[in-house]
Amino acid sequence: MPEPFVKVTSAVISIPRANIDTDQICPARFLKITDKDGLADALFFDWRFTPDGARRVPPSFIDEPHNAGRQILIVGDNFGAGSSREHAPWALRAWGIRAIFSTSFADIFSGNALKNALLPVVVSAGRLAALQALIATNPDGRWTVDLEAQKVTLPDGDSFGFEIDPFARTMILAGTDEIGYVRSKLPAIEAWEAGHPARVDTRAGAAAR
Repeated sequence: MPEPFVKVTSAVISIPRANIDTDQICPARFLKITDKDGLADALFFDWRFTPDGARRVPPSFIDEPHNAGRQILIVGDNFGAGSSREHAPWALRAWGIRAIFSTSFADIFSGNALKNALLPVVVSAGRLAALQALIATNPDGRWTVDLEAQKVTLPDGDSFGFEIDPFARTMILAGTDEIGYVRSKLPAIEAWEAGHPARVDTRAGAAAR
């Protein structure tokens, strides 16, 4: 089950780049990995490591010491395009990212992210520019992303709301998924079935002629 998400307060990692696709987020050669925790190093691997696996010097953006432990990412337009691999949000979550701000996300990536309690927060182009300017003047400022209130609070106290699929929000707040949600309704399902016996036994063979 995904870890519940209600609120996170963190400084922000900024990647002012558009069209970051899933092969950049988690290269295809890591798709055989099934341990989600083991995907932290796979995140943006080709940006962070040389072809022989050595960490780049100077370190890539996400490996810079001041970015350690940061849980919010802000990126350019069209984040998560490309293949539908669920390893992309897995790698982001494994590294510690809980919310991403962009003007748009690829549909499949957005769906996969929500299923893994990773918030894709869509903002207008004007808002994104203002947020990037805020980071430039206050790079260590801490933002609060509150899923329950659907509100982002900035270091200066300014705040704004964001939209999210209502059902996904329910799942993330509860720390469950679609299967867990259905299982939580089993008493009601069983009660309904008990009061509505099947008209046809679909397990029985066809009557002999």
